[in-house]
Amino acid sequence: MTKNIKTIPTSDYEEIIATVQHYVDGLRVGKSGDVAKAFNKDAVMYGFTNGKLLGGPIKNLYDFVDENGTAPEIKVRLDVLGITPTTAVVRVDMEKDAIGADYTDLHTLIKMDGKWQIIAKVYHMYEG
Repeated sequence: MTKNIKTIPTSDYEEIIATVQHYVDGLRVGKSGDVAKAFNKDAVMYGFTNGKLLGGPIKNLYDFVDENGTAPEIKVRLDVLGITPTTAVVRVDMEKDAIGADYTDLHTLIKMDGKWQIIAKVYHMYEG
């Protein structure tokens, strides 16, 4: 008979959401340094912005934030779609970023040295 053990503590869910919330809060105030608190230094991102593929290092996101400023009306919903003891996927449903656009992001996180960090972001931008 196998043991029925809860392997993922509720605190991991809370820590994951708090990590992704750094991203959202940084977008709201338009500070790439705040956004960067959520990401691993080697993170990548890929998605289409205005029909053009934007991909590569997460610095592309930081440049976008620095160029476009604050998003005071941003609204988001964060959902943990999958979780293991060391990995997670979070969906970010977003409305009204700094350029007024709406997105769905999928963020992949990893837990290293007891800390959750986003290592990859893929996104879809909706046409307005």
